[in-house]
Amino acid sequence: MGNIDKRLSQLGISLPDTAAPAGTYVPYVLESNQLWISGQVPFWNGRVKYRGKVSCDVSMDDAIMSARICGLNILAQTKKALGDLNRVERVIKLNGFVNSASDFTDHPEVINGASDLMVDVFGELGRHTRVAIGVSSLPLNSTTEVDALLSVRT
Repeated sequence: MGNIDKRLSQLGISLPDTAAPAGTYVPYVLESNQLWISGQVPFWNGRVKYRGKVSCDVSMDDAIMSARICGLNILAQTKKALGDLNRVERVIKLNGFVNSASDFTDHPEVINGASDLMVDVFGELGRHTRVAIGVSSLPLNSTTEVDALLSVRT
């Protein structure tokens, strides 16, 4: 068991099964030492767990959990792409999107659900640049969507 697998176990984290793409795209692209993960929604146990707009349909706590599940799906896609999460050298960037009403402004707090997970799992190498954007809708009426760029060992 590698260091990251041990860390996941210590944190009580089991990675979900990866979801198939919902359109004409691939879930990830590995090019040289960079891994690009397509946008992940809060897909859990075969369905989108959190749907709707933050502050209208979804509580802040649930929105943060939605972003965390997006992060778990990023980790699952990363493991599928690399075979081993120990090949991750650094999380470079997350782009986070929050389905929210026009007067909602706490997007960074919501996307911390995914960002905090990366730091919990990878330590300092999980710290990354980030965008947290509010949008009027997301695929499948998901509450959040997050994509990622990672540096990896080839």
